[in-house]
Amino acid sequence: MICFGSEYNKFQKMWDKLFSKFNSTIIQNNFEYPYYRLLGNKDASDIHGKINFITRLNQKFYDYANSTKNFFINDINYVSSCYGLDKWANQFYWHMYKYAMEVPAIPYLSFNIANIIKSIYGKNKKAFVLDLDNTLWGGIVGDDGVDNLAIGPEVPSGQVYSEFQNYLRDHKSLGVILNVNSKNEYENAIAGLKHPAGTLKPDDFIIIKANWNPKNMNIKDISAELNLGADSFVFVDDNPAERQIVSNYIEGISTPEIDVPENYIKIIDHNGYFEVTNFSNEDLKKNELYKENSKRSQMMATFDNYEDYLNSLKMKAEISPFKPIYLERISQLSNKSNQFNLTTKRYSLADIEEVNQDDNYIKLYGKLEDIFGDNGVITVVIGNIKNHDELHIDLWIMSCRVLKRNMEFAMMDELVKKAKERNIKTIYGYYYPTFKNKMVNNFYDLQGFEEVSCDSQGNKIYKLDISNGYTNKNNVIEVIE
Repeated sequence: MICFGSEYNKFQKMWDKLFSKFNSTIIQNNFEYPYYRLLGNKDASDIHGKINFITRLNQKFYDYANSTKNFFINDINYVSSCYGLDKWANQFYWHMYKYAMEVPAIPYLSFNIANIIKSIYGKNKKAFVLDLDNTLWGGIVGDDGVDNLAIGPEVPSGQVYSEFQNYLRDHKSLGVILNVNSKNEYENAIAGLKHPAGTLKPDDFIIIKANWNPKNMNIKDISAELNLGADSFVFVDDNPAERQIVSNYIEGISTPEIDVPENYIKIIDHNGYFEVTNFSNEDLKKNELYKENSKRSQMMATFDNYEDYLNSLKMKAEISPFKPIYLERISQLSNKSNQFNLTTKRYSLADIEEVNQDDNYIKLYGKLEDIFGDNGVITVVIGNIKNHDELHIDLWIMSCRVLKRNMEFAMMDELVKKAKERNIKTIYGYYYPTFKNKMVNNFYDLQGFEEVSCDSQGNKIYKLDISNGYTNKNNVIEVIE
């Protein structure tokens, strides 16, 4: 029998060596169960059983993953179970080619690994846009009435919809944003969401669009109101015609081909839209943060003068060099920010940790709070010092939740301050245009930089001479360093 301790130690030594030599991100397969059980059902509980051995070994892998940054488990034990162990463990492919699974299973394995990589680099979806009738409940609320909707344990079909609502609510608790897009009278939609057997209530949604507008137009409005690209959304609708229209008119949106309600959860789940590799406090408070933003918008409408509105928010910002406690959030923000992202560079956690250890960089994060709440870490600047007196801005990102609140000016003031402390004379900024970041194409112009060059693709280089002084631009945010 293989010694459990020595088998695990072999893997741990390999992982530790890779981290010490390359400071890399590691994705480790766990082990699938064998395709036979020598001890029958006792194979799982008896220390002599292979299933028992693999279960304990996998648990040690999970313990290591939970205590180690940049280490992720590719759960082929789950994938192989879904695929079917009898098919997965096809001995022909093992004996002929030493493939651990049959060839048709390789795309399933590859997709699972791709989901982990996608999540590491912030390519997950961020929000659901949900139909109501025959999606969140059975029946049509406008025709059948609230009392006759199929939802809850009283009828078999109602139980299916309850489970789907529970599934969506669990996503909300992880920071996924829920929205409604339904062809309905608004009052009917709200009445349906208040059904006593329903798990999801009106307050669980950030935006509810219940009207007779084309659904692609509603999604564009939701995208604008949330300041999120449409490629952040998963649109769930039982009507294939609506899915096709939205898919044709909204670039980048995901429209899963759901069929019968019994399969809604399985189809969405197997698409891997919301793969999790790390959590931040901002994720867990995401719905709360967006609701606070809605309150800010309502308050803004009561002011004629925009600066008066900003002053009324009583904003305070913490702007500081990177701290270990925020590195995961900083990495996450660098991979999720697309609109306010001047160079569109992406940084894994390992990349951020490496930058944080390098004295040739000036690196700042910014937190912002006001009378409505704390937005958390919402902006990051990384500048590379070259030629002793030049600072080249490699990354400048900011969450769209705090646009137009002068946080970019507060960050610029602090960046110049830090640059002067390092005897920097000139700051260089770069803008690389993409489909999504057009909103910041004149960012450096507004900051007082001089445009040095612009090529045929619109890539721009700017510079700012700070050797002869600099005038602070922020006058509405109290900065606490």
